[in-house]
Amino acid sequence: MTHELMGVRVRLETSAGALTLELLPDLAPKHVENFIKLSRKGFYDGTKFHRVIPGFMIQGGDPNTKTEKESSWGTGGPGWSVDAEFNDTHHERGTVSMARSQDPNSAGSQFFVCHGEAGFLDNQYTAFGKLVDGFDVLDEIANAATLPGGEGSRPSEPVSVETVVVIESEGA
Repeated sequence: MTHELMGVRVRLETSAGALTLELLPDLAPKHVENFIKLSRKGFYDGTKFHRVIPGFMIQGGDPNTKTEKESSWGTGGPGWSVDAEFNDTHHERGTVSMARSQDPNSAGSQFFVCHGEAGFLDNQYTAFGKLVDGFDVLDEIANAATLPGGEGSRPSEPVSVETVVVIESEGA
C-alpha cells in the first residue's frame, strides 16, 4: 500500500448530484490506484451510468457511453485490465466495486455502487470503496426509469458523470 493513497476520497459530480466515495487502498491498492489515475486524467468525465437495477446496483465507467452507439455500452474500458484483489468487504448498500467480464482479472474502468444487499458478490468482485455521502443521489439513479428488453437495466435517461474530483484527506 502506498502512503499517498491513504485517506483518499473522490467526488463524482453527476447530472443528478454528487456521490462521495471513500477509497480502500489497504484492501485493493491496484484498483484504487487505477481509479484515481483514470479520474485525474478525466477518463470518467462525460460517461453515463448505463446499467441500473433498483435494490441491486448502478454501473458506470464505460467510455463507450460517451457515444450515441448504445449497442456498445457496457463493453468499453481503458485498454488494460487490473488483476482481481478480492477481499472480505461485504457487498451491501454503498459498497463500490469493479465490474468485470467472466474473467476475474478483467476489471478496467467500469465500476458499480451497490444500491442494496449483494452478498452473493462477496469475494468474486473487487470492492475498492464505499459511498460516504450522496445516498439520495444513489437512490435517484437506481430508481430511474429503464427501457424494456434484456434485463431492463438501461436507463431511459442516463445520468452522466460530469467530472470526478480527487480529494486528498489531511495527513495523506
